[in-house]
Amino acid sequence: MKDRLKVVRMRRLARSRRLWRAPRAGVATAPLPCPVSATETGGATAAGTPQAPVAMTSLATLLTRHILRDGEIVLLICRPSLWSIFFSTLPFAAVALILVMSTKLWAPRGLHLAIEIGVMLIACRAGWAVLTWLGRLYLLTDLRVVRISGVFSPQIHDCPLRKVARTRILTSMRERLWRLGSIEIIPESEQYSASVWQMIRKPNDVHETIRRAVARAKQGGCFAGRW
Repeated sequence: MKDRLKVVRMRRLARSRRLWRAPRAGVATAPLPCPVSATETGGATAAGTPQAPVAMTSLATLLTRHILRDGEIVLLICRPSLWSIFFSTLPFAAVALILVMSTKLWAPRGLHLAIEIGVMLIACRAGWAVLTWLGRLYLLTDLRVVRISGVFSPQIHDCPLRKVARTRILTSMRERLWRLGSIEIIPESEQYSASVWQMIRKPNDVHETIRRAVARAKQGGCFAGRW
């Protein structure tokens, strides 16, 4: 019995020696993978494959590459209210309704065609209003007041905060009903044209933010020292 136990122990010891035996000469062994940070590989992963870049939205790309300057701080970003799409489409809806009613009175046989034309006009105008809304953006930084508008070719209008003479809130009847307002920004010199932020939600809060930024820039605060 003791001899059998010795034989089993010798076999186990031989197997363990085979497993931990050094590799022979000329036989390449694969190194164990070790974690490597992205800064050490220049953004590559441990396996050697390049890391996929972070996808940027069109708005972020436009702001970082074409509008914002080095070290410029964004204080406020806003768009017109969605009600601007409805107000822009409303006149065409009225015209389409008049067309359908007049066709029903004077040419009842062409009522179906008039309805199709009216719906097409409303859809086209609503689509254009949506594109216009998407292309309009209002931006307030620690240095400038920026307005972006345009569908196919965006137009950028900016004015330094220290060149702003005054700002005021303009509200029409329909804007008052929906608690909206437009903010007019008037520069000191004719070198910069006046700008209007149309149909803004919470116009009083937005106007107060702009007014404080202009006052801080004119007083030579921390936001105005780099201009």
